[in-house]
Formats: sequence, structure tokens, C-alpha cells
Amino acid sequence: MKIALACHPTHGGSGVVAAELGMRLAARGHEIHFVSYERPFRLDPLAPGVHFHKVQVSSYPLFRYPPYALALANELLQVVNSEGVEIIHAHYAIPHSLAAVLARNMQRDGNVKVVTTLHGTDITLVGADPSYAEITRWAIEQSDSVTVVSDWLGEATRKELAPECDLQTIANAVDAVSYSPERADPVLRARFAAPDELLVVHVSNFRPVKRVCDVISAFARGAAQIPARLLMIGQGPDLAISQEEAKKARIEHRISWLGPLDDTSALLASSDLFLLPSESESFGLAALEAMASGLPVVATHSGGIPSVVSSGESGLLAPVGDVEQLAQHCSQILGDTDLRKKMSRTARALAVDKFGWDRVIESYEKCYEDLLSDGG
Repeated sequence: MKIALACHPTHGGSGVVAAELGMRLAARGHEIHFVSYERPFRLDPLAPGVHFHKVQVSSYPLFRYPPYALALANELLQVVNSEGVEIIHAHYAIPHSLAAVLARNMQRDGNVKVVTTLHGTDITLVGADPSYAEITRWAIEQSDSVTVVSDWLGEATRKELAPECDLQTIANAVDAVSYSPERADPVLRARFAAPDELLVVHVSNFRPVKRVCDVISAFARGAAQIPARLLMIGQGPDLAISQEEAKKARIEHRISWLGPLDDTSALLASSDLFLLPSESESFGLAALEAMASGLPVVATHSGGIPSVVSSGESGLLAPVGDVEQLAQHCSQILGDTDLRKKMSRTARALAVDKFGWDRVIESYEKCYEDLLSDGG
């Protein structure tokens, strides 16, 4: 099949999943065309069967805000017509699903089909904004097929936006080879922690929904009597306030702020605990990558996280905003070597057994084939 993938190129779950999916589809013999304003950071441009098409957005004085969605739709249409694309797979509703539907509708013969995958904040944040709600709903309803990354997100989509929409759950997946305890690097670990210290790690885009100040507070309390250090990987609007929180807690000397990293696998494998106190996660891909790396996860009981992290087995969950319980969970795992090792083994096993790529690839292939075989 010839498939165009429209996605965000930046650090974030939707872009990661799209890039990984596209490369694996190409490895199975499909022709894959990525369409975005930049090459997705996880995409290998030299992978056989993979092509990248850059969206050019003109900035005329008339446009206060360059119309990226229209430029994306136009580029998608050109790729469909020039490359014979059969499926446009849009990851994230706005602008990608909207642009995909416009491209399909502009195509003269109308043979291309649109698959939209919803990833979470495109529904819970963007779709909930009155400025975008109706157009998000329209894009979803106009798609030929719609998938969601968790049952929780499917329920939220039906409840908040598209009650009549037929949704299929296809969970996110993890590369259990790239994310593995075998990627641990003692030399890398020694850069951030002394031999007698443990490493706690957090990875996110530092938006308010990630509650990064809770990361700081939970670590400060949970590791107050435990020799441990914290790695903060990422950047975003709450970076400054989380750094200020660290100063207030007088633990800034125990934290390394590493900014966004294209590859976190070695650092995860070299750490001891993953901390994710998000207000909402439609799935929790960062937690899954940590589990595959052999890390127990302390997270919040929100959104799709409980479908990824099995509380009491691969980690421990707490209510959103309950910093004290998050801290207790951190202290419990960090302070008990046997428990930490047991959870590490279970986390790795669950990630490999439940969230491997083969099953996900087959599910998407069947979705595409069903659309093409029955005419949508």
C-alpha cells in the first residue's frame, strides 16, 4: 500500500508513534510518505520505502497567522496525486485530520481514504476549546476511519465531542529492543549519580497538564532521606516555575535539567525509577518506554495510565495532585531494593508482552485493508 502520514514532527507521543509506525510499515514493504513542516525527529530519512515531503508555508503580510492547515492540505493533495497514495493517516485531529479530509475532498476521483488517530490532547484540550470544538468534531466525523490509543480516550471522545462516532482502539507500542535494560550505560549513569545514589527520571514537554512542579515536590519529599538524584528531560512553558520550585525545596543541587533529547533510551535504562504525575494522559507513552527499559513507574491514576501501569506490579499509582502519596510511593520503591528489582522485571515483561509493535502494525494494516476493500 501507498500511505501518507501527517503528524507533528516535534517531541511528543503522537509524532513518536507516527514515525515509528511509518518506518515499520515501510519495513513490511509499504511505501510511506511523511508530510509535515519538519522531518519528525524519530524518523530515519534513509530507511528504505520512506519519503519525506516538507510543507512550505508562505508568510504574506496579509496573514497574521500563516494558514498551516491549508498548506498541509495542499501538500497532501499533491503527494496523493503524484505518488498514487491510497491512504492518508492523520495523527492528531487538528490540523492533520482536517487537512487530510480537505485533501481527500479536493481530489478529483476521490479514491484516497482518511484514517484519523486521536492521541489525547487533540480531544481533551484542543477539541474542548470552543474555538476548535466544531471543526474538530467535523474532521473526526468526516474521516473514513477513526482510531484512539486507549479505551479511556475513546470514552472521552464519545462523551465530549463525537457521541455517534465509530472508534477503534489501537494502543500505542514500544520498541522493546531500543528501550531495554540492556541499554544501560554505567559511564553515562556516573555523570549524574554517585555509586551510592539512585536516579529518578521524568520526561515530558513541561506543559501544565504534566504537573512538573509535582515531580519536584514528590521527589523532594520522597527522597529526602534517600541518596538520589533527579533527571528532568524536556522543556516547555512550566520549566521556569519547576526550577523555582526546586530552589524553594532546596534540592536544585540534586537535579539535572537536560532539555529535550531525541533518544532517552540509555538514560532510562541507566535509571531506577520513572515519575509521571500528569493531570491527564490518554495513554502514557513515556511511562511505557520507561517500563520497557526496566523502570518501575510512579504515576497518577488518570486517563489511560492504568491500562499501561499495573499498580502494585509494575509501579504505583496515586490520585492526581496527591503529592504526599506520590512521595510515599517514591520512598517505598527507592528504599526497597528487592521491591524495585521485582517491579523492574514485571515492568519490562508487561511492556514486551502487551505493547509490542507487531500486533499494532497488523491492526493498522487491517484498518487500511478494510477501507480499501469495501470502498470505505
